[in-house]
Amino acid sequence: MLTETTPINPYHSMPKVELHRHLEGSLRLVTLVEIAREHGVSVPDNVLNMSERVQVQDGDPFTHTNFLEKFKTLRLFYRSPEVINRLTREAVEDAARDNVRYLELRFTPVALSRAEGFPIPEVMNWVITSARDTAVEQNIKVALIASVNRHESPELAEQVARQAAGLQERGLVGLDLAGNEADFECEPFYGIFNEARQSGLRLTIHAGEWGPASNVREAILEFNADRIGHGVRILEDDSVVALARERGTALEVCLTSNYQSGVIPSLADHPFPRMLAAGLNATLNTDDPSVSRITLGREYQVAVDELHVPLQTVKQRTLASMQAAFLVDGERDDLVNSLKTELEL
Repeated sequence: MLTETTPINPYHSMPKVELHRHLEGSLRLVTLVEIAREHGVSVPDNVLNMSERVQVQDGDPFTHTNFLEKFKTLRLFYRSPEVINRLTREAVEDAARDNVRYLELRFTPVALSRAEGFPIPEVMNWVITSARDTAVEQNIKVALIASVNRHESPELAEQVARQAAGLQERGLVGLDLAGNEADFECEPFYGIFNEARQSGLRLTIHAGEWGPASNVREAILEFNADRIGHGVRILEDDSVVALARERGTALEVCLTSNYQSGVIPSLADHPFPRMLAAGLNATLNTDDPSVSRITLGREYQVAVDELHVPLQTVKQRTLASMQAAFLVDGERDDLVNSLKTELEL
């Protein structure tokens, strides 16, 4: 509880924008324990042991395999429409509590449907409805991105993409390709994402995280991606840096996640400052705040205190995030102007 002597964390109180947050990585531990007890999920039924299963621990190996392993457990919990509604609501509430003014929340319909065999269209409707209602209650602007995994079948991705194509007016604005970049190719998804773009959906592709800079080039040239999820290995190839800089492609950087998933050896070595120095349109995001045990406010603090990025630059990157949002021009411009005023830019 705040008292009169409790200092206000300036990074918490700053207005923020989040472009890269996964619903499935944003679940409250207490809620998971309650769901496990109510639905007989065979996992630890206390917060401490649950944390070891679904959150990255200090003693864990920081590898992409360990990071992805957490989601195998998380996929067990989506047991009813009420559960999915609650998890979505809480994810939006937590973002609002961190003073995130605009949130693009991506979710994986196949993951949410699998535990109980729910129809994918119904799952998508539950998430959309809950996110929309909670956004109104919490006074936060929320848009949704449907995510598909490259390590799962293109047929599943096609189902999600076709359903998403009819939902833009309800706030589902984009399609994302995620999953195990280290071991699976993008090419089987080219046609699906091209059709999604033609339907009006915006595209973001996980690339240059666990794979090389050439994957970023592929995302820009083959998918015509609006944004790149992570993209931190782009600096390995000057020609890809030049391409992304020329296009102004926004890179959705996630500092702690990149460390915990083994992309970088330490937070202090994160390339975010060098990406900015290279003229890249890099933004700050959380990825999976519950899995990583972070908030976006903490990531802002890491950028300033550990990476020595000037606070003014972080504010400018917040504005850049808003400018890269998957919104129609009028909506985006209103939010950009509001942030300019609040951030004194």
